[in-house]
Amino acid sequence: MKRSFTISSLVCALAATFAMGAQAQTKATAAEATAMVKKGVAFAKANGKEKAYAEISNKAGQFIDRDLYLTVYGLDGTVRAHGANEKMIGKNLIDLKDIDGTPFVKERMELAKTKGTFWQDYKFTNPTTKKIEPKSMYCEKVDDYVLCGGIYK
Repeated sequence: MKRSFTISSLVCALAATFAMGAQAQTKATAAEATAMVKKGVAFAKANGKEKAYAEISNKAGQFIDRDLYLTVYGLDGTVRAHGANEKMIGKNLIDLKDIDGTPFVKERMELAKTKGTFWQDYKFTNPTTKKIEPKSMYCEKVDDYVLCGGIYK
């Protein structure tokens, strides 16, 4: 009887470990977000802004991976491309606030103008879980736009 308990415990432990590993693989990492933003910047420089905006907004494109997607803003806060929600394209979100009241788009544009490359923390709806979650966004300013990709914590 003790042996079956040990085997049962081992099976449960392995299943829990596998489930945690599978869950971890569903979320992008900071390194993956940074790499994708840099890939997006390189794509835009090589192919032009308009082609980049179209590819970034393409849900079947190369700039969407699990919960990681790119977003592009004009320096006035207008969305030029959005990998998770094409309805945002063309909207000026400068006054948009997160659940804590943080005007994160305005803050993002100020950081872009002063730092150029940065990480920003706020809360946003995760497109894979549909829940509001803490998010860290990595952004790079390029000419007259800011290209960003973030991770959910």
